[in-house]
Amino acid sequence: MGRTVMKASTKVSLRQPGGERVDRFLWDRLTGDRVVEAVPWRTFRWRNGQKHYSGTYWSATESGHVIYESRLELSCLLLADFDPMVKRIAAQPFLITTIVAGKQRRHIPDYLLLTNGGPIVVDVKPRERLAKPSVKSTFAWTRELVEGLGWRYQVSSEPDPVILENVRFLAGYRREWLFPTTLLNTLRNGVVDGITLAEACSVVADWPAPLVRSAILHLLWTQHFMVDPGQPLSSRLVLTRAAV
Repeated sequence: MGRTVMKASTKVSLRQPGGERVDRFLWDRLTGDRVVEAVPWRTFRWRNGQKHYSGTYWSATESGHVIYESRLELSCLLLADFDPMVKRIAAQPFLITTIVAGKQRRHIPDYLLLTNGGPIVVDVKPRERLAKPSVKSTFAWTRELVEGLGWRYQVSSEPDPVILENVRFLAGYRREWLFPTTLLNTLRNGVVDGITLAEACSVVADWPAPLVRSAILHLLWTQHFMVDPGQPLSSRLVLTRAAV
């Protein structure tokens, strides 16, 4: 597959804020910073009877809304928002146009993640569809182009259900401004390794118990504290402090 992609003629298109102007340039001039300043290449319409559940998700990473086209894309988006290595998230980031085996091909990846380890281009697809020839072909030449930039390419399918449910639950506590800074600092300093979630809730006595519990769950979302991700969240889970 690698010998059939005409890299020299590969172009990328970005849609600028407002949507009126489109920038087109050679693929090897693409930068992550340039992508996150653009807007999604396409947005989604909602209609009665549609097969996919599209929508918008308020991302703590972006401090703003990010679109998704399906529930599977939302799962990927939740996990990216939870990952402390991810610093920016761009949905439907750009259009790639290239020549593969003598034919013009076009593809819009689902997400671009800017991380501490470099940019990651993400395509989301149900596991059962990964063996489809057209999907394999598109992902193969996309991977070749992305990795040719020195970036990473990732295909995301259905995640571990326990981890996803844990992250989905913690996402309800992702908005930091809802929690008093004094309380968060007290918990950061007062909760020690090896105590359970239930015990951590009793560390601070002069705040309402529901607020303390919610603040601890927020600190689990930010991964200041951590628990075994493979176990369903419960008051019996043991907390550890994240390595500095």
